[in-house]
Amino acid sequence: MTILDKIIAEKRTHVARLKMNTSFKTLEEMPLFGRDTISLESALLASDSSGIIAEYKRKSPSKGLINGVNTINEVTEGYLNAGVAAQSILTDTEFFGGLNEDLSMARTINTSTPILRKDFVVDEFQIIESKALGADVVLLIAACLTADELKHFGALASSLGLSVLYEVHNQQELDKIELADKIIGINNRNLKTFEVDLEHSMQLASQIPDSCIKVSESGISTAQTILDFKKEGFKGFLVGENFMKTNNPGMSCKSFIQQLR
Repeated sequence: MTILDKIIAEKRTHVARLKMNTSFKTLEEMPLFGRDTISLESALLASDSSGIIAEYKRKSPSKGLINGVNTINEVTEGYLNAGVAAQSILTDTEFFGGLNEDLSMARTINTSTPILRKDFVVDEFQIIESKALGADVVLLIAACLTADELKHFGALASSLGLSVLYEVHNQQELDKIELADKIIGINNRNLKTFEVDLEHSMQLASQIPDSCIKVSESGISTAQTILDFKKEGFKGFLVGENFMKTNNPGMSCKSFIQQLR
């Protein structure tokens, strides 16, 4: 069983428990459910956009503890001050140490920049829950979902005003998605082995139509890498560990973005 298999098995069990205790109606009555969302597309395509989607991540299955010190509040403030295009927050608890409360707390501070809920979506419940938590964007991972699920979940998210980041790692996963006018994230990390290869972004870039917004995810640690990706048409760059492994993620992010100006 791969790491991804273990994550998905646990996630299905976790969501099944949640659905026993929380109804869709309860989620729809939460205060943040009715708020107007902020467009990830607009944030990434803005003329002055840094393109950086900066992530809050405590730990990972491959690295263990990354940052157990910096709070979501201080990191959110630091990322906003740095000029990020968007914020990504991991909410998976078992494998990444995230909490739904992290997203809700960040939302009270961040009122101007899109927030991506980074999790493993296996059920439509999680999409409605994401809206209720205050997310603007949901992640749909092609490695975890069928073509029909990607289409259905994507349509549901869009109907709620949420942006969708479709994540792929190879051509087979890309082929599951109806590509017109989508935000496509190419994950440089193989979720089955958690090995990183930046060439994945370069290799798949030419297979994605110009109507899509291309995002490179994982393993990015230098400004030069982003400059190289921009030449291939990438507009977004998800960076987490590179900032979170430092004592001051916000300042690290600010210094990084300054190198791109």
